[in-house]
Amino acid sequence: MKYLLTIIVLLFAACSSDAASSPTQADSKTTSAQVEKIPATTETSMKLKIRVNDTTFTATLTENSSAQAFAEFLTQGDLTLDMHDYGNFEKVADLPQSFPRNDTQIDTDAGDIILYQGKSITIYYDKNFWNFTRLGKIDNVNKTRLKQILGDGNATVTFSIK
Repeated sequence: MKYLLTIIVLLFAACSSDAASSPTQADSKTTSAQVEKIPATTETSMKLKIRVNDTTFTATLTENSSAQAFAEFLTQGDLTLDMHDYGNFEKVADLPQSFPRNDTQIDTDAGDIILYQGKSITIYYDKNFWNFTRLGKIDNVNKTRLKQILGDGNATVTFSIK
């Protein structure tokens, strides 16, 4: 009898500790609802403003150390560059300092913002294929519109953090 009472007390204690550590059915529903509300990623994309004459574009920066370093540089203030046309498919300018490279073979397209050899920045308004570091991409722009805004010859472009 003494052993039976001990077994019953132990079983009761084990059941009580399981009940305390596991959620009830109502708790389970609350937990599921809370999990569903959590976004898939909590990171927000870094944004860049690019002003050409009277037009301002928004660009989404790529998630790499080059784009991060460029964004950190821009926290010191806006960067205005005189960008030259090259090859009738891009505007390019030298940067005031070098940035880390993350070069890969890529196809560029209209709106791509590229770091070239760690020390030049380009805005593509047409296609190219080379070993580059992608810094970001101008949002919601096409080749015709971008070429029209950038114009022929040089363009004064200001980069800033949005």
